[in-house]
Amino acid sequence: MALGLTSEHLELAAAVRGWAQRHSPAQAVRAAADSEDRGAGRYRCELAPSLASQGLLGLHVPEAEGGQGYGLAELAVAIEELGRALVPGAFLPTVLSCAILTEAGLSGPAAKLIAGLADGSRIGAVCLAAGLAGEPGPDGGLTVTGDAGPVLAGSMADIIVAAVRTGGRAIWVALDAADLQVTGLDSLDLTRPLARLHADRVAVPAERMLTGLADSTVASLAGIMFGAEACGIADWAVHTAAQYAKLRHQFGRPIGQFQAVKHRCALMLTQAEQAAAAVWDAARTAPGGDREFAASVAAAVALDAAVDVANGCIQTLGGIGYTWEHDAHLYYRRAMSLRALLGPSAYWREQVARLALAGASQSVQVELPAGDAEFRAQVRAELAEIAALSSEERAHRLAAGGWVAPHLPRPWGRDAGPLEQLVIDAQLRAAGIRVPNLYIGAWVVPALIQYGTPEQQERFLLPTLRGDYLWCQLFSEPGAGSDLAGLTTRAERVAGGWRLNGQKIWTSLAREASWAICIARTDPAVPRHGGISYFLVDMRADGVSVSPLREITGDAMFNQVFLDDVFVPDDCLVGGVNGGWRVARTTLANERVSLSQSWAFGSGVPELLQVAGAADEVPLADVGRCVCEGRAIDLLGVRVTLKRISGTDPGATGSVRKLLGMRIAQQISELCLAMSGGSGATAASYGQPVGADGKPNGGHWARQVLLTRALTIGGGTTDIQLNIIGERMLGLPRDPDPPTA
Repeated sequence: MALGLTSEHLELAAAVRGWAQRHSPAQAVRAAADSEDRGAGRYRCELAPSLASQGLLGLHVPEAEGGQGYGLAELAVAIEELGRALVPGAFLPTVLSCAILTEAGLSGPAAKLIAGLADGSRIGAVCLAAGLAGEPGPDGGLTVTGDAGPVLAGSMADIIVAAVRTGGRAIWVALDAADLQVTGLDSLDLTRPLARLHADRVAVPAERMLTGLADSTVASLAGIMFGAEACGIADWAVHTAAQYAKLRHQFGRPIGQFQAVKHRCALMLTQAEQAAAAVWDAARTAPGGDREFAASVAAAVALDAAVDVANGCIQTLGGIGYTWEHDAHLYYRRAMSLRALLGPSAYWREQVARLALAGASQSVQVELPAGDAEFRAQVRAELAEIAALSSEERAHRLAAGGWVAPHLPRPWGRDAGPLEQLVIDAQLRAAGIRVPNLYIGAWVVPALIQYGTPEQQERFLLPTLRGDYLWCQLFSEPGAGSDLAGLTTRAERVAGGWRLNGQKIWTSLAREASWAICIARTDPAVPRHGGISYFLVDMRADGVSVSPLREITGDAMFNQVFLDDVFVPDDCLVGGVNGGWRVARTTLANERVSLSQSWAFGSGVPELLQVAGAADEVPLADVGRCVCEGRAIDLLGVRVTLKRISGTDPGATGSVRKLLGMRIAQQISELCLAMSGGSGATAASYGQPVGADGKPNGGHWARQVLLTRALTIGGGTTDIQLNIIGERMLGLPRDPDPPTA
């Protein structure tokens, strides 16, 4: 869940984490919480000089102004780590004020303020609350009066950056705290003080006026930095809860094995993952309109995530989490304080909606490195030849050349690594070539490559990659959905092969498919997973009958398939007798990756914005929430890709993306139906998101609401996905095996 992905960022995170362990261990944090000044004195005398000596206070400051010359991405990594350690004091407000002054482009004597903040000799704070007013002063300056606050670490600060209303607009200024009346406030966050400001005709010289600084710039910087600290809090809370759930025993087993606890921890992790993705994106985005959008998403997602996950941590800890002695409430307090200071989450969600409706950037792409020019040129040349062929010849060349699934080993693929796959995908699009959509065949091919015999591979793989064979999957049964090992379809040995008897359900493409993959029980006497075999079934064979299954939409996309003494020859058994479960798991793994990459099903963010632009009444906060979640899901995909390029294991992120993606598709369809008004009561029907009258098409969205009910069921239900996340990503104990029949 860490923000950093590159080796440099991971090394920076490790260095900052090491600093925090040495200089601000848990007992030091507790001492700050118990002290009257909330650790302010120790921060000024010990922590600030040490942070400065490590270059952390000036990490984002240009070298010419006394800093390290890095950027917001590196600073966000440091803030996250210090937030994870709950370091007391004024690091966050100081680096925020320093970033604001840097972007304002101070020059002359005023530029020395930046150097003082970077070298630890000055402490900074930022007043995000309104209340100060100004009138023209001598020599082009301002005279400031009024009250404003609360200000994070305001009572510690030497320099306070604040907005002053004058002439109908806001001008940001850099105030000397000594010129203000600063009154300390009791702080919800026990590790950092708060203060309120009073200005009584304070003179601000012209060089301290940040006239070129927009409110949106300050808001973006605050959203990114507050969000980065929120990520650290969320990460601490997730791992603290998961670790406790592994060790704490109740009713004879660890509480992490109970599904309620496991699912809570898994949902906490998904929130933390979304927060990290959103803040990472905002921190790497250059100044401008795109950064305002990305930072607003980060603020809307990360601050809520920190509060919710810290709350979930306390709930998982139970009574111990509610005690003063446990640190969980200190993290919870800081998370709530951050959100209160940054502004209501509803405001940030509404801001995201406004920016998205105004056309703010929605594209999320992986930027390919500039190298490998020779490889790109070679791919481009080969694909140019293929593009000139007839459609039939093109299909043969694409399959024979490994272009359809380049990640597969040769000769079926091209043994392409993650970066090469991205290059090939980009060049295919540039050449206007569409590879065959294999549908379920894309799940079958890896299983046959890994477990099929040479004869099976020769017979099935190239035709499948060409698109000649369409496949369906005979796994689920009326009594065995997610619990596939509970299947009852039987396969009995006969001369030359097997006879299959049973019923399968929820089979898409069964009427169109020429072949099916099927799992059946070949030995009922052995444990559940051990007595299953994996077959390739000819859908035109005697005894195979297909019955369309009408769904709640009124359509019949799925089918029931009845197997009545269906003969399957020995050469269509894959993976050996009773070896089918491992083959099925390979298939299921590929299914989940595939589904996690495509989740909108006509109920995505573009359709949402189209409907919102046409609706009479738009709940902006709800629209913004869906836009934020959609953006975070896309960003998780980019981060997975970048991890694979760098050789890092992405873990079970496919399950995270599928879980979030299917959920958001349902939420978007429901929201679009709500914005359709009375037309949402019309009969569910096929159509466009917006009707010919320019209004949201209620009948279409009624159908989408019904259609998307299937998304949290098919391909592994939400509950199963949460189990996978909890067990594989957090290491929580697996559910106990059911009793043997």
